Amino acid sequence: MLSLKSFSLVCRLQFLTAEMSGGKRRKCDCEVRIGHSLNEAEKNHVTSRRESALECLKKHGIHCSLDKLPNIALLASGGGERAMVGLLGSLVALSKNDLLDCMLYLAGISGSTWCMASIYKEPNWSSNLEAVKDDFVQRLLQPDISFKKKLVTLKKYYRQKDNFSLTDIWAVLVLSKIVKKIDESTLTSQRSRHSKDPYPIYTVIDMQSRFDQLEAGLCGSFLADLEKVLEELLPLIKMLMLHELDVIGDHSSSEIKQTNIHSVSDPHVDEAGEVLLTLVELNLLVLRKEDPSSHIQILNNLLSGKLDKEKNEKLIIMSKEMNKKDIKEYTLYIYSLHSYWNLTCSEIWTVIVKCIELVTHWMWGTTYNFLYNMAAEEVSPSILKEEKRHYVDAGIDINSPFLPVLRKERHIDIILSLDFSETDPFKSLIKTVDMCKDLHIDFPEVPNDLDDERDDPKDFYVFEGPNAPTVIHIPLFNKMNCGDKEEIGKWRKTYKTFQLPYDSKMIYDLLEKAGMNIKDNKEKLLTEIQKVIKRKTS
Repeated sequence: MLSLKSFSLVCRLQFLTAEMSGGKRRKCDCEVRIGHSLNEAEKNHVTSRRESALECLKKHGIHCSLDKLPNIALLASGGGERAMVGLLGSLVALSKNDLLDCMLYLAGISGSTWCMASIYKEPNWSSNLEAVKDDFVQRLLQPDISFKKKLVTLKKYYRQKDNFSLTDIWAVLVLSKIVKKIDESTLTSQRSRHSKDPYPIYTVIDMQSRFDQLEAGLCGSFLADLEKVLEELLPLIKMLMLHELDVIGDHSSSEIKQTNIHSVSDPHVDEAGEVLLTLVELNLLVLRKEDPSSHIQILNNLLSGKLDKEKNEKLIIMSKEMNKKDIKEYTLYIYSLHSYWNLTCSEIWTVIVKCIELVTHWMWGTTYNFLYNMAAEEVSPSILKEEKRHYVDAGIDINSPFLPVLRKERHIDIILSLDFSETDPFKSLIKTVDMCKDLHIDFPEVPNDLDDERDDPKDFYVFEGPNAPTVIHIPLFNKMNCGDKEEIGKWRKTYKTFQLPYDSKMIYDLLEKAGMNIKDNKEKLLTEIQKVIKRKTS
């Protein structure tokens, strides 16, 4: 959705695109359709899915004509592995209670899309969900992928992909720790295999549009906290380098994070490697607000003989005081010393230098812009003028994918919102209310007295409003499936967003908690469906 106006435009153009086989560019004569009407594939899928939903409601004694059938969208928020496992448990419970086929759409964001990406690899997964769940869980319990394989994959991506970005680094180094797989399949490959499943919506946000405040409709959280992400990425980049230098041995991950890099310098670390390790460690020190002076001095000493006098003086001046803004400039300055790196770097150091640059620039989700240089009056000029676009985790704005399903062309009557947030289960809901007011989109009001229930929520909320879809909101941990406020707090602390991958007990306990929210509220959900049918009929 590129703007709030309705329009339809078909253009002929030549544009650069990335081939799936290697990410290399090729020219292609293509027809591009820009419009708010649904594409034919979605229309056909939804039409078929509505027939299944009608039959599903009949099983519960609910009868209506096809034109009065409510369109129901199932929304899953972000929240790392908690959201991934929570969504899986919710889907299994919906299936066991004969409710899954009522869902027309399944929209996810961040961690919940990790679940979606896995299950949608299975053709018509909703008809065999128990087996799909078992295979999924068994994969989650496998050992982590070796650093050797991660290193090989990073090298491959760096060589083959014109649009190598932080998204590739995140997938290889961080996400693979949780899902125990480096997934190289594409969403396009899933298109023709899901005629019997809810229509999937994966949500991201266009970073340039966000900065331009265009509200481009791609709102849709794991990456929302910059510092938390850096705390995850930088030690992993450090570990990757230590692995390449063959100094990991039998150390555990926690031991490696605390390794004094200068104790493993010569003969294990060549000069370029020591510069990079010191640079990563320096970023971590500044991030943690610790004294970076010793590392700055080490870097200045390492580089002093390689730089001309002016450059060396600049490094010394920059090192007097170091804050987060300075460390970015400092890091990029060292990265810019191309002659130094070209003379001293092996291929792996070149890849690591690129990783550090991407972290510093915060460069996510780079992709070629098929709208580049198009003549389209209805599209913002700022979208048309960039050859590349950058897509980031949409949880940085709203940690639940409400906006994509609120497109009027989708005619959604009921939103079943599953909230897997770490703390405040109403934050995304309230932000959606505010954004919908700004965009003049019909959405129910949310009462102010929910402030008192943030730490002690119920398991089922219903919000209604004129001309707006009914929103059913279900917090993951609540007073029904956990108990009192103290117990809810314990569950939240157990399942934090940034932590080690879950063990078997944690996974199965979380599947059960998420499933309870569906099972315990089955009749309430059916009642709300009946109310919407009655309203549509009258």
